[in-house]
Amino acid sequence: MLNTAALLANTPDQLLPARELMAFTLASHILLVPFGVALPAITLLMHHRGLRKGDPVALQLARRWSAVMAVQFAIGIVTGTVLSFEFGLLWPGMMGRWGDVFGLGFGIEAWAFFLEAVLIAIYLYGWRRLKPWTHFWLAVPLPLAALMGSFGIIAANSWMNTPRGFSLDARGNPVDVDIRRAIFTPIFGAEYWHFVVAMFLTAGYLVAGVYAVGWLRGRRDRYHRLGFTLPFTVAAILTPVQFMLGDSAARDVFHKQPVKFAAMEIVWRTDTHVPEYLFGRLHPDGTVSGGIKIPQLDSILAGFSPDTQVTGLSSVPASDRPTATQATIAHWAFDIMVSIGSVLVLLALWYAWAWWRHRDLPRTRWFFRCAALAGLACLVTVECGWITTEVGRQPWIVYEHMRVSEAVTSTHADSLWAMLGIVIVVYVAVFAAFLAVVLKMRTRWRIADEGAASGRVEPPPEAGTPYGPRDGREVVTSGAPAEDADRTSGGVS
Repeated sequence: MLNTAALLANTPDQLLPARELMAFTLASHILLVPFGVALPAITLLMHHRGLRKGDPVALQLARRWSAVMAVQFAIGIVTGTVLSFEFGLLWPGMMGRWGDVFGLGFGIEAWAFFLEAVLIAIYLYGWRRLKPWTHFWLAVPLPLAALMGSFGIIAANSWMNTPRGFSLDARGNPVDVDIRRAIFTPIFGAEYWHFVVAMFLTAGYLVAGVYAVGWLRGRRDRYHRLGFTLPFTVAAILTPVQFMLGDSAARDVFHKQPVKFAAMEIVWRTDTHVPEYLFGRLHPDGTVSGGIKIPQLDSILAGFSPDTQVTGLSSVPASDRPTATQATIAHWAFDIMVSIGSVLVLLALWYAWAWWRHRDLPRTRWFFRCAALAGLACLVTVECGWITTEVGRQPWIVYEHMRVSEAVTSTHADSLWAMLGIVIVVYVAVFAAFLAVVLKMRTRWRIADEGAASGRVEPPPEAGTPYGPRDGREVVTSGAPAEDADRTSGGVS
């Protein structure tokens, strides 16, 4: 406790509010990222099914998902722009000194962002104005642009975790920058694929969860069945893949960032036959209270042998490692992420078993209750993943090269606290607007579907969307009349 107090006493006053502001905006923005990264691909899968099989229900789902995708993208513009400014405003020491080394990642992300905006506009505009397959193929680059944006962000973050691609001059400034090595750091591959698959898992389970709720409320039509089955199947297939990718990523941390690994596993002394603690709390004297202790398991997981030596936190000075509190936070975040991932593997196996035995969805309501919660659980794991990687790296903002306290702005702490309050108010309003718009769309779609089911002839709600000029004619999207392609029984949940 005394060591922690001494470390805090030596940090600038503005460090805590700067951290809190960055943490809040990042935690808020990342809730939208799964939709930006993965929803375009899932939407195109449904779109392709609709065109290939002449399925108006699939086309209706794809069109409605594309509308949600556009609203999400608009909100993401706000939260993402705030984050990009915060890097320079809150951490000028890092950007000023190291920007030339790893800044290309942010440039790639910005370029991908503008490309994605153009492609989303084309996709939305083309629903009733382009030939069906032309419309589809013009949208194929959209998921690739989303993956490119992820590439840039993860390249920057992996460099902060394992900085490479530069030399230091006599004053400690980076020179002789090698862009290729700065982007493709030792941990980049594992971190990138772990992140991308996590986004697809989260988006798949979230979208499927909407229709699982509808299923539980008695809406058993084909609209809800298809809306659930395709995204859930994508997520279920990727769940065991993600479990293996996560294991590989943790092992890369063990080899490339041993002190962070020690924080994730609350290992105090370097040793072999190290036990695994499920949860538990690390104290400043190195003792662990609470949790479940499993002898030797940490060494086995790290190196497939109980004789594997695991580096402990006490192997480096207190000023170069996370505090006991920070290590506990990283450990809990990591354990929550792994625990939820393990439960999702069981849910995916349940789904696969039912499909293999009966070629049908599981028939128990408990499955759909679990499926409805899976998306929210995935959002928790995404937050926990970022907490693990960021808190576990403390006190470094650039691992072993620059401390967070050295990079922070000189702006007065009171101003940063005031800015945090303003940002919280603005973000609450922005996310409330996002929710209101999505619920409004849901209501309109449900009214249209109920009107179609009762035989009332009404124009579909999408027909009045002012994306461009209209001449009174509707383009056929699936070989069927336009009104048939937009109306089917059922409704969103």
